[in-house]
Amino acid sequence: MKPAIIVHGGAWDIPDKIWQAHKEGCTKALEKGMEMLETGASAIDAVEECIKIMEMNPVFDAGRGSFLNIDGKIEMDAGIMDGKDLSFGAIGGIDGIYHPVSLARKVMEETEHVFLAGNGAHKFARKMGFQKIPYEKLLVGRELDRWLRIKDDPDFRTRTVFEEDKKGRIDKDGIRVDTVGAVAIDINGDISSATSTGGIPKKMSGRIGDAPIVGCGFYADNLAGGASATGWGEQIMKICMCKTAVDFLSEGLDPMEAARRAVEVLETRVDGSGGIILIDSKGRIGHAYNTPRMAFEFSYAV
Repeated sequence: MKPAIIVHGGAWDIPDKIWQAHKEGCTKALEKGMEMLETGASAIDAVEECIKIMEMNPVFDAGRGSFLNIDGKIEMDAGIMDGKDLSFGAIGGIDGIYHPVSLARKVMEETEHVFLAGNGAHKFARKMGFQKIPYEKLLVGRELDRWLRIKDDPDFRTRTVFEEDKKGRIDKDGIRVDTVGAVAIDINGDISSATSTGGIPKKMSGRIGDAPIVGCGFYADNLAGGASATGWGEQIMKICMCKTAVDFLSEGLDPMEAARRAVEVLETRVDGSGGIILIDSKGRIGHAYNTPRMAFEFSYAV
């Protein structure tokens, strides 16, 4: 099997002034992932590394640069899945670490469980040797400024940040909704998927979105394909978007059509906004979105 990989950096109304930074952030992660795949690395190692690179890039709403919740705190979510045996790990509501995706993988490989959240997730992180990162190291000043602007705005709605900004409702820098994701297939035909996020702006404390929910924000099955979603998490969860897309692959749809159909279900069934990336068991790539833009890049081995 010739390896392939696709990454995304969020689907929303990405302004022109920061569009290039989003594309470059995706490209940097993609190049590292493809380099690993071409030298024989596993798909799960490649997607984890891609996500780690994007978690350290403050352009994105994942890891450093994550949104602040309504209380001014950072709470991050992540999930990762191995399509060989459908094993996965997920983390919800974590802070104080740079790489939630790596902690999610530890849940998958080092515990009998698949999802840890809150205090238990923090205790597990310390047990696994994750260094406690000061709040100030994860906080980006831009996000503090935005939180101060929107925290007491009674008219702010989550949907606003995904739609085309025709009425000046979004600040000039753009309120980012940049969940990051990666899907890869390696030389053995193994497929993996991972997704990481800081959530949505002004979210309630304890809110968990689609990113760490298997079948919603991520999914991988060697028999059909893998997917990673981005967008309005509450609506994505209602249709189990990634599992829906992979099921379309199982029915014989090519990845581009499967992605398009999944986004169509998101829009017509629950009036949702977002996007999805896919790789099928043949190494073919698909992507679709119903927002003004989605930052993504993909590559096939030559």
